[in-house]
Amino acid sequence: MPALPQLPDDSPAESPAENVPADAIEQSNQAVSAEPDTSAAAQPRPQKLSIVRKLGWAAVFGLTAAVSAIAGAALVLAVPLPKSWSPTAAVPPLAELWKSGFRYQVSRPVNILVMGLDEARDVEGATPDDLVGRTDTMLLVRLDPETESVNVLSIPRDTRVEIPGYGLDKINQANFEGGAALAAQTVSHNFNDVEIDRYIRVSTNAFREIVDLVGGVEVFVPKPMYYEDKTQGLLIDLEPGWQTLDGDEAEQFARFRQDSSGDIGRVQRQQILLKALKERLLSPATITQLPQIVRLLQRHIDTNLSPEEMLALAGFGLQLEPESLHMVMLPGRFSDPEEFLASYWLRDDAASSRIMQTYFDTEPAAILAENRPRRSVSRLRIAVQNASSGYYTAQAVADYLQNEGFENVYIIPDWPEANQQTEVIAQRGDLDSAELVESILGAGEVAAESTGDIDSDITVRVGDDWLDLRQ
Repeated sequence: MPALPQLPDDSPAESPAENVPADAIEQSNQAVSAEPDTSAAAQPRPQKLSIVRKLGWAAVFGLTAAVSAIAGAALVLAVPLPKSWSPTAAVPPLAELWKSGFRYQVSRPVNILVMGLDEARDVEGATPDDLVGRTDTMLLVRLDPETESVNVLSIPRDTRVEIPGYGLDKINQANFEGGAALAAQTVSHNFNDVEIDRYIRVSTNAFREIVDLVGGVEVFVPKPMYYEDKTQGLLIDLEPGWQTLDGDEAEQFARFRQDSSGDIGRVQRQQILLKALKERLLSPATITQLPQIVRLLQRHIDTNLSPEEMLALAGFGLQLEPESLHMVMLPGRFSDPEEFLASYWLRDDAASSRIMQTYFDTEPAAILAENRPRRSVSRLRIAVQNASSGYYTAQAVADYLQNEGFENVYIIPDWPEANQQTEVIAQRGDLDSAELVESILGAGEVAAESTGDIDSDITVRVGDDWLDLRQ
């Protein structure tokens, strides 16, 4: 079996979980005060509520890989609890949760490959032998202490790549052929030789159980979703509109493929579910569920992260603000029926290379290494979608952008719900261009995610705030 790409240092290799990168994780010399009311660690901000929000955000950060199996996110981390806290004990003060022993720190950027897949059989706990199938979700996650950010690249499972030793195939085949090691080699080989430091494989069962544990997630279902496959025992039946989905329904929402977007629509809905779960986990009430969440994750995860590394990553998560999470999708297109016998997602090499450089600090791909002029921003493909309470708003915004010099603006069908705030979605991860469009519009906020029109560079989902500016 091919080996995982190695870290620069010579770490012990007795077992994958013990392979701790000494240059990536260092022990802090700062002592933790025993006085929770005066500890700087316990009180990073003046308001007590900020501690609650940071703990909630850490839970979001910590659960991302469990969510990734269906809901597309980042990595699995168990938020450490005080050793004296048993599952039946009273909930400790928030300050105690805050200062519960993060002695390790992430000192350099770390790349983690996250894979979500079904367990091969019904067992108590996920082991390497249980997670040997084709991946349902694949994410490349970069934790960067220098920029205090987490960048997540969603790689569609039908992406056509070269699997070392096996030839061209869908990327979800790599784990089936050679496990986590070959999957990591495949990602590195096809994406600018990016280094993969660690991997996490997580069962899809984790997502359903976590959603149920936190009381469901509130999601806007944009259209009726119905699909039945009796051979697989699969039934998807969701009504449109706002609703609270339980674990099974949330999985239905993510897995629905019976529309023109196919597997790419799944990636987009995974990102929507992640945002919804994040809101649920930001609730202070979720703190009481942490012991159960930790035990749940332990049953459904296979990883070569050591306990020390998990502590460091969890501590890193505690430092982050929610807007520090950037989610992008691998740019590309669906293959045409006459191109291949199977259906593939064909990546846009130039756009993919730019994403790897911007979000993962890689060198340009060899085939694109020469300095090619960047396309003028006037040629950006901008999709405009009305999500306001007004009529003909999309046309008005499209005309406005065209008058400002953008040459490739088009209108897509209205969003089925009125939004107060305009979203400028960096569909292909081009935040600079998205921020330029936002500044020209004078309204809204930039979203680093891929939930817009899949053919666009930027999607503008126009809300009522733009109408307010024009009154």
